Amino acid sequence: MTRLRRWPYTFAMALSLLVGAAAVFSSLFLDLPLRDPDGFLGPSYIRLPLLVLGFIGAGLIVETVRRNGWRNLPTSVVDIAKKEWNTHRLLCIGAGLLSFYVCYVAYRNLKSVLPVFREGTLFDQQLFRLDHWLMGGNTPAVLLHELLGTGIAANLLSIAYLAYLPLIPISLGAVLVLNRRLAVGAWYTTMLSLNWVLGTVSYYLLPSVGPVFSHPEVFRALPETGVSELQQSLIDTRLDYLSNPIGSDSIQGVAAFASLHVSVTFAAALFMTLTKQHRAVQVFTWIFFGLTVVATLYFGWHYILDDIAGIGIGWASVMLAARVTGHRRVRTPPRTALRDTIRVPPQQARQQPNPPAEAMAGDSARPAQPLPDTVRPTG
Repeated sequence: MTRLRRWPYTFAMALSLLVGAAAVFSSLFLDLPLRDPDGFLGPSYIRLPLLVLGFIGAGLIVETVRRNGWRNLPTSVVDIAKKEWNTHRLLCIGAGLLSFYVCYVAYRNLKSVLPVFREGTLFDQQLFRLDHWLMGGNTPAVLLHELLGTGIAANLLSIAYLAYLPLIPISLGAVLVLNRRLAVGAWYTTMLSLNWVLGTVSYYLLPSVGPVFSHPEVFRALPETGVSELQQSLIDTRLDYLSNPIGSDSIQGVAAFASLHVSVTFAAALFMTLTKQHRAVQVFTWIFFGLTVVATLYFGWHYILDDIAGIGIGWASVMLAARVTGHRRVRTPPRTALRDTIRVPPQQARQQPNPPAEAMAGDSARPAQPLPDTVRPTG
């Protein structure tokens, strides 16, 4: 039992069981089937093993090339697999992918039935008026359209917004497979899973569809982009689902508060910073987060409060995931002003008498100072 509590994936697996059970209960209560979203690779029992094998294979090849180059690649791959890919590591990767996937599927299904549970309840008018008040009587999207234009900016922001869809699972696979510190992979997996769960709770607290669906006239000046096609597809799917929730094969995907695009990208950027990833990775994730925030307002996906709540969810997910996966913040006690500020010049140092043997022994017996204030695993 103690070993189970210390396993960094214990919380993520328990969370996936809990939210998965909630999705099953919702399906039984409403007499609606559970649906598998984004199933272009087939059912989950085929797609999940393919993802696992793909991530592991890619990780082996990258590690082999990084160490030995392209020479004798097959032999080197086998050698590294035997030495480093033990059962425990494979179990952790599988647990990470499974817990993430269960939480994501449950999140999508609970999001889909939101209009059924909260029928006729929407807070778009209140959120839209709050945006006007926060922006001094202006609409955030209109201000962005005037500031950035509706040509090149629309296409670039569309690319950035849509890149979120593949980048999140790719980043998960990279952290799980390419990182040897298994607890760090558990931290990232748990963080993403918490985003899905906390995001689902926020949808039910304040149901809304977003400015582009509640006030479409504001966004008619925008050109046709990948985002506009996605928005049209989502509203068509929502209308089809609402017309016949039981008979529809669609999965409803419209909900505004809070923004999970913002929460996940903020959480990813914060995670990369706290774990001291490569500087380029940190800079990229923070830039990507900033572009995502702008895109959510520019295209009318979200209100300002949605993005603020998304940042809060992202921060909470990172910090809670750190705690439950064995990471904590270590603080250094203040040092004496003498040690921090006084430096003895070399000439004076040579003139100083040698300290007594007892003093030297006392100094050597002092415990080592703790590490600087940083985030590190406890075990």
